[in-house]
Amino acid sequence: VRLINLVGKYILRHKGKHIRPVLTILASRVCGQPTLNSYRAAAMIELLHIATLIHDDVIDEAEKRRGFPSINRVWKNKIAVLMGDFILSKTLINMVGLKDFSALQLIADTAEKLASGEILQIEKSLTRSMTEDVYFDMIYQKTASLISTSCELGAITSTGEEQDRKSMVTYGTKLGMAFQVKDDLFDLLGSENKTGKDIGADVKRNMVTLPLIYTYKKLSKLE
Repeated sequence: VRLINLVGKYILRHKGKHIRPVLTILASRVCGQPTLNSYRAAAMIELLHIATLIHDDVIDEAEKRRGFPSINRVWKNKIAVLMGDFILSKTLINMVGLKDFSALQLIADTAEKLASGEILQIEKSLTRSMTEDVYFDMIYQKTASLISTSCELGAITSTGEEQDRKSMVTYGTKLGMAFQVKDDLFDLLGSENKTGKDIGADVKRNMVTLPLIYTYKKLSKLE
C-alpha cells in the first residue's frame, strides 16, 4: 500500500534515540550472549514503541514529535490510528517468528499494559482523582512496563534463566519509572528545542503528573 510506505519512510527519517532496543541488546550481553532472536526482539520493541507514540499523539492532539510534525498533523487522525494499528500488528506477527511463546506472551501483556495505563490517565484527568499511588501505577503501565520488557527480552533471548529475567525486570522497571518522572518534569520545565515536544502539554490537557501532585499538596484550600 503506497500510503503505508509513505508514512513508514517519514517515520524512519525522523527516528528517535532507540533507547529500548539498545536496552534489549545490552541486557542480552549482561545475561550472556546476544542471539539472532535478541536482535529481532530489539527491532520488535522499537516497532511497538513507535505504534504507541503514534497513538499517543492522536490522544494528546500533539502537533510535534521529535521536533517534526506528528503523523496525525500531517495525515490526520484516521491515518495515524490505522498506521499505529498496522505497526502493532507487524510487531505481533514478527514476534511469532521468534518461535518463543514466553517472548510473544510478554509483548502481548505489555501492549495491554500500555493501553491500560493511558486509559487510567485519561480517566483520572476527567474525574480529577489522581493520587500519588495511582500516578505510580499509571506510569508503570504506560511507560515502565515497556522498558522493563525491553530488558527482560534481552534475558529471554540470551540465557532464558529465571533469575536473569527477574533481575532485568527489576532494573527496567526502576529505570522506566525514573524516566517518566523526569519526562513529566520536562513537560513543565523543559525546552521545546531540547525535547522536540510541546511544553506544557500535560497542563493544557488537565493531566495531573507527580510535580503537580506535590505542588497541589503545598497549596492552601483557597489557593
